[in-house]
Amino acid sequence: MGSLEETLEDYIARKKKNKKTEFELKKEVFNEFSSRNIYLVDPNPPLKFSNYITRMEYSLWFWTVLSFTLVSLTLIYVTNFLSILMPLRYIFGSIFVLFLPGYSLVEALYPGEGDLSPLERLALSIGLSLAVVPLIGLLLNYTPFGIRLLPIAASLSMFIIILSIYALYRKFSINSLLVASQKKA
Repeated sequence: MGSLEETLEDYIARKKKNKKTEFELKKEVFNEFSSRNIYLVDPNPPLKFSNYITRMEYSLWFWTVLSFTLVSLTLIYVTNFLSILMPLRYIFGSIFVLFLPGYSLVEALYPGEGDLSPLERLALSIGLSLAVVPLIGLLLNYTPFGIRLLPIAASLSMFIIILSIYALYRKFSINSLLVASQKKA
């Protein structure tokens, strides 16, 4: 194991002295990282929430969710005029209803990287979406808007965006705590 200040490039260069192939070397470093024998630390972590949002390595999931939500909403409104886009509406609409509400809820509930495996996140996202979407529909039933396409689309998009912003802030808070603990060490 290398020193605390050693970069990943220096660590790999030091390991290269064993004359392994590049694939074997990368596999070995990945296995060491997976088994937590080595830790990778961002040398310039974002200290402000605005910086955290703009750094794609931290917030790519948020921008992807936001993009899918906006594209889905756009397709809902545009397909009334351009029926050729209807297959896209079905694809994005399915993701919008069956995955994104649960995914944003899972990200808000379990913001840490190691809290859940990717398969657990996927399964919980689909399961929670199947539970949350009918509840939103039930709530809409008791409003003057009723259960129609536009109120459901607006309610789901607000639910997804609000929870995603909350999850992003929770992830930023966890990252800030990690940065603070690393500075003390």
